[in-house]
Amino acid sequence: MEREPLVYIDGEYYPKSQAKISVFDHGFLYGDGVFEGIRAYKGVVFKLKEHIDRLYNSAKVLMLNIPLTKEEMINAVLETLRKNKLQDAYIRLIVTRGVGDLGLDPRKCQKPTVIIIADNIKLYSREAKEKGIRVLIVWVRRNPVDTTPHQVKSLNYLNSVLGKIEANIAGFDEAICLDKDGYVSEGVGENLFIVKDGKL
Repeated sequence: MEREPLVYIDGEYYPKSQAKISVFDHGFLYGDGVFEGIRAYKGVVFKLKEHIDRLYNSAKVLMLNIPLTKEEMINAVLETLRKNKLQDAYIRLIVTRGVGDLGLDPRKCQKPTVIIIADNIKLYSREAKEKGIRVLIVWVRRNPVDTTPHQVKSLNYLNSVLGKIEANIAGFDEAICLDKDGYVSEGVGENLFIVKDGKL
């Protein structure tokens, strides 16, 4: 029987099937929180310090006080990877506002919730990586930069989800979003790069 991944929640580790948070957590109720998606290759976490710095910068913009120091967070990430015996992995680091009530007021949330997930992820097949994928420019536009702070990696990914649904329904592998002025912005979960004259 395959061993369940262990998930870090507020300093404790739980098997995936038992890893739960309160339905009153404002990350669940309102998308009030921040995250980082980090990769590990051959046991080395790619740019871990930079990801941790960005997580804390995102939290600062939201006036969300993470209850761990950066060093403690780095150690928690590495320990989660070790406990799951993973060399190559996707790590999802999440900090929510924490448990509150049904109102929006963040002051009702006494303590942020910290979650670390380390698991395998496979977005595309080897063939897709070698031959390419079919992409659709979708109707969903990226949020304008003057509506929400774009330096924050927040838990609100609704327009990405809608873009992915549109691509799925149309039979495409992935979606590309435009900005409000019709310029290419990014994929629903990816950055875009251009190769021109043999240069990236």
